Amino acid sequence: MNKKVFMRIVNDLSCDEYFTLRYNVVKQVGLSPIQKCTAAMRMLVYGMLGDACDEYVKIGSSTAIECLKRFCDGVVHLYEGFYLRKPNGEDLERLLRVAKDRGFPHMIGSIDYMHWEWKNCPVGWQGQFTGGHQGTAMVILESVASFDLWIWHAFFGFPGTLNDINVLDRSPVFDDVEQGKTPKVNFIVNRRHYDLTYYLADGIYPKWPIFIQSIRGPQGEREKLFVERQQAYRKDVEQTFGVLQSRFQIIRQPARLWDLSDLSTIMRACIILHNMIVEDERVNYAYNQGLAEYD
Repeated sequence: MNKKVFMRIVNDLSCDEYFTLRYNVVKQVGLSPIQKCTAAMRMLVYGMLGDACDEYVKIGSSTAIECLKRFCDGVVHLYEGFYLRKPNGEDLERLLRVAKDRGFPHMIGSIDYMHWEWKNCPVGWQGQFTGGHQGTAMVILESVASFDLWIWHAFFGFPGTLNDINVLDRSPVFDDVEQGKTPKVNFIVNRRHYDLTYYLADGIYPKWPIFIQSIRGPQGEREKLFVERQQAYRKDVEQTFGVLQSRFQIIRQPARLWDLSDLSTIMRACIILHNMIVEDERVNYAYNQGLAEYD
């Protein structure tokens, strides 16, 4: 994260009384906003324990954990409306233009989910969150990501025992479709008319028009080419998960908090910070991918 992005967050959080410079009853100066935000960011980025912040930031373990929770709450409160928004008209125009040039007209992203291991899952919830093929308690994040690694949809908190179909049944990703608020398009494939945008997905998702999946056992050069392109572009969301975990080690390591709501706040804060970094560095991403004309 560039310094200007970090300082923007510090300045915005300074509106909160907790992140202001205060004095105690004997007129001793307290922790500065930069100290508190730095402690929280170090815990997010490096996944370190609260007492590990004492040597660098000079802050106690309990205070560091409190800073982490307050920092994540503040980030979600301040930036969720913009950095976890649904695509607006300008966003859709850019996404559809890139998708068309990549060979998938009217595609708006890739959908998938990832797991976050929950080390301190309460004993009463172990059976609900522990999958048989994993052996540990897991919490699921469902996301939709685009070619530039921006996360447009994030829903966190599903038990690790669910698969893609069970997650989809509980997800709000299609609320707009049910309410008729999705953008309308018009295109024809194999003499059939479609009026909705679609996502690239893997084979476990249901055979709905809004999901475009690969072809099992492709026959002929055309089908093989389609499978190759679909599987390559569907990896946008997998790449996004990898970048998100590499930037914030706290969600790569087993979660040590006890409350699921705290985990949800941390995950959403990490996604918002990730999107802020993507916005700041998008030109470089586009240049490296040969897509500078889309900025």
